[in-house]
Amino acid sequence: MMKAELLEIQGVSIPKLGLGTWNLRGKACTEVVKEALNLGYRHIDTAVFYDNEEEVGEGIADFPREELFLTTKIWKDKLHYEDFLRSTENSLRRLDTEYVDLLLIHWPNSAVPLEETLRAMDELMEEGKVRAIGVSNFDRELLQRAEKLARNPILNDQVKYHINNNQGELLNYCQEKQISLTAYSPLGRGETLQLKKVKKMAQKYGKSPAQISLRWLVQQENVIAIPKASSPDHLKENMALFDWELEKEDMERLGQN
Repeated sequence: MMKAELLEIQGVSIPKLGLGTWNLRGKACTEVVKEALNLGYRHIDTAVFYDNEEEVGEGIADFPREELFLTTKIWKDKLHYEDFLRSTENSLRRLDTEYVDLLLIHWPNSAVPLEETLRAMDELMEEGKVRAIGVSNFDRELLQRAEKLARNPILNDQVKYHINNNQGELLNYCQEKQISLTAYSPLGRGETLQLKKVKKMAQKYGKSPAQISLRWLVQQENVIAIPKASSPDHLKENMALFDWELEKEDMERLGQN
């Protein structure tokens, strides 16, 4: 069985490759989650906005909970203190779990004071309903604000990041501060697969363009990738990243615009 390398950060172990579930719904979502777990995935990412937490919950129901890293995200219209607490409780009920490993603010909302949301997150963490807290779609400045306002450490910032979408400034900051960065849309919705430099590397290493794109991400310090996949073949292909690596010069070439 294939397994992802673990990122050890702030005393937390996070599989460096997870399953993104955006746009997976209904019975198909449940079946994909089950298949991913059978293939060795241990990191599942969902969100209230994805409208599939219940199906994800069904997919993980027969799996030992302590072996799984489960992330969900609260939507930007529920960031007031009471709304956030209620929304998280609803997520836990839909996922049929007593806790999530990582809870994120899905998008910033300037109409709600950030300290109000983080107060709710800190309480949820201290109650054991959330193991770690983080943010999503926060730039460096907002991430710094969140760090100052939260009583507990910010573990993660989840952002769109792929070979064609530079997040260098944010990543440097995260690496400096020991914050993990999760790359969503790690293939740029297929965009990276068409790049000449990626195709060239695929030929050199005998790998697929998707594997080159994903390996480039997970080989970076503190970076996690959560590609969405729905077929067993793509799930297997995406996971087959951890018994080889890109040469330093090739990492640099792929990162150049």
